[in-house]
Amino acid sequence: MDKPVAIITGASRGIGRGIALELASTHRVVATYRGRRDAAESLAAATGAEIFQCDVGSAADRAALVDFSRQRFGRLDLLVNNAGMAPRERRDILEATEESFDEVLSTNLKGPYFLTQLAARWMAGQGGGRIVFVTSISSYTASVNRGEYCISKAGLSMAVALWSARLAGAGVKVFEVRPGVIRTDMIAAVEKLYEERIAGGLLPQRRMGEPRDVALAVRAIAEGWLDYSTGQVLNVDGGFHLRTL
Repeated sequence: MDKPVAIITGASRGIGRGIALELASTHRVVATYRGRRDAAESLAAATGAEIFQCDVGSAADRAALVDFSRQRFGRLDLLVNNAGMAPRERRDILEATEESFDEVLSTNLKGPYFLTQLAARWMAGQGGGRIVFVTSISSYTASVNRGEYCISKAGLSMAVALWSARLAGAGVKVFEVRPGVIRTDMIAAVEKLYEERIAGGLLPQRRMGEPRDVALAVRAIAEGWLDYSTGQVLNVDGGFHLRTL
């Protein structure tokens, strides 16, 4: 019961699952999921994590998640804002719909922003903590067939700057982990295309990323190794962010 407590949103699959698997040995984990209870239950069986159904775009669900964690553990040491979604259908921005924009930004930007507000109040009251936003290279890379996703991730990057500045004096450190092309369900439909582009030189490190690559960056934050670097961006992208001639 002396282990620190971590909330990881969107932890049933993909990057979130990788983070939960990595932290389960050192943290008591609350892993959220939205629809795939079977995947969440398999994570719980593998790690002992507490699972909690939560749509981060819902204010009621966010409040219920924090209440559950407070009642179950009484403390919060780490929040990993990982839950996110791609547009249900990729459309050129000339054809994109407001419905898709609203859904993606609710899940990817509004939800983490206001969940952080709840967590930050709790952490500040207990004397400190750490908060991670999992963003994307899409925060600065334009994909004109999924503009709402890019805008949501760019907004998260600014959220990191805002929360870092606001919470530094309260002992709460905030970080951005910015993945590149990571092998998850989200890219399954275009995985072969990415593999071809990586082989052709898209990434200086010529392999696709794996969820554990992102999880290891979160591990460094969770261990406190970067505690004097609040607001830092950790690029986990195989060197995609480099500009070369």
